[in-house]
This record gives sequence, structure tokens and C-alpha cells, in this order.
Amino acid sequence: MLHENPQFREMGDRSLLVQLGDHIGLDLHKRVRGLFLALNEAPFGGILEIIPAYGSLLIVFDPFRTRPSLIQNHVQAILKAVDLSHIPEARTVEVPVVYGGEYGPDLAWVAAYHGITAEEVIRLHTSVVYHVYMIGFMPGFPYLGELSKALVTPRKETPRVAVPQGSVALAQAQTGIYPSRSPGGWQIIGWTPVPLFDPQSNPPSLLVMGDRVEFFAITAEEADQWKP
Repeated sequence: MLHENPQFREMGDRSLLVQLGDHIGLDLHKRVRGLFLALNEAPFGGILEIIPAYGSLLIVFDPFRTRPSLIQNHVQAILKAVDLSHIPEARTVEVPVVYGGEYGPDLAWVAAYHGITAEEVIRLHTSVVYHVYMIGFMPGFPYLGELSKALVTPRKETPRVAVPQGSVALAQAQTGIYPSRSPGGWQIIGWTPVPLFDPQSNPPSLLVMGDRVEFFAITAEEADQWKP
């Protein structure tokens, strides 16, 4: 649910958590995004970084320049002064995916788990416009929601030691893309040749909180045209 008033929690001596709600949903997402944008438009001395999540923002600050009580006052003033429902229109990013086979080793398992065909999994996965709720876990990893209820899928019982870069995967009601090779426990159904993170770019992440994502299927032979 949405909290009528933000809840604040000190996280160590140099960060403050601002909790706006405790669920996953577009109503809360808009409020988090609105506060994130408003705080960035109203710089406050001592704040070093603002990290948004599903229902909260973590404010990292310099304890020699400010203190949590002053940041709380600033956040509450922003919330009173700004209409968080009026936020910029999100952009839509289309992401090509090679589904199944060596590129999506868990596609058949996901289909069997739901009692449907692999083609139906692909149809369901590409039929939704997803929202980037947050970037986390590793640089550039987008948490996208929400999956069709027919595709809500548990994580793997035993995570993989290495998930290939570009893997498109499912976990519970979320889908996401691994921007680099890493361990991971999500169900891999496909792969995209589109790079998600480049530290030399500005911004370095292809996707940012608030973006919309549409997946579409391509063949392995078509993947080369999408590589940088």
C-alpha cells in the first residue's frame, strides 16, 4: 500500500531510506519516480546520490555537510510542494530477443511449468509493455514488470554460476536482462544482442527507471544486425 506519509530510516551514518509504500505497482512507481526527479531538480547540500527502488529511495549523504533530520525536512517540503503525478512522459525502448534453444535454455521448462507451449510463452512475453521499476543487482540490470499472470514463474532452485551477458529471464512477476555475465537464479528464456550497459556512454545504462520496454522475437541469424 501507499504510505500517507513517508517513512524514514537511517541506514548507517551516511544514508537515509525514504519509504513511500510497500508493494509493487504503477501508482507507487510514479510517486517514487516523481520524488526522484523532484529531488534532482532541487539540489540539497550534502546529498551525494539518490538511488530509487520499487517503493523507496536511498539518499546517500556526506555526514560532515548535513544530517538526516535536515534531509527529512527537505524531502517533506518537496512532497508538499510538488505534484508527483505530473512527471515526464516515459520513452519506449524496443528490445529484440532470440528465444529458446541455446539462447533460452529454460524456455522449455517454463512452458512445461505452466502447461503451455514454448510459442505461447514467447507470445505472452512479447505481448506486454513493461515498466522499468528500478535498476539494480548490477550496473544496468533492469527490473521490469509486470509479467502476465500466466507467466509468473519461480526462480531456479539452484542458481547458475554464470549467466551470459544479454540473457532475458523471468523470476516471479518480473522479467529482466542481464547486462553482463554473472551468477543468477532467474529462468533464462532468451537473449538480446543489444548492449545494456556501457561505462563510456552518458548515461551508461541503456534503460533508466520509468522507461517502457517492448520485447519482440528475432531469429539467431537476425541478431547480427542489432549488435553495435
